[in-house]
Amino acid sequence: MAENERRVGMAPLPRMLAGDLNEEQRETLRSVENFGWELKFIRRVPFQANVPVVFDGDRKKFAVLELDGSLNEEPGFDIRG
Repeated sequence: MAENERRVGMAPLPRMLAGDLNEEQRETLRSVENFGWELKFIRRVPFQANVPVVFDGDRKKFAVLELDGSLNEEPGFDIRG
């Protein structure tokens, strides 16, 4: 299955990704970055709000930055490893 992975060899996402966040989400991102978390990607689902996903420094946990700026560590979906 790994041979079908399209993202292999692609460059990391640009820091400009944070530009897609609202002010509350950017503020929370700045706060959690102090603890080693980083914005990895934004999950885009048609006809729904974008879902920014952050990972801890060890990449063992992930969370979603909600529209109100809260950090949701139990977003109701899994991330492929």
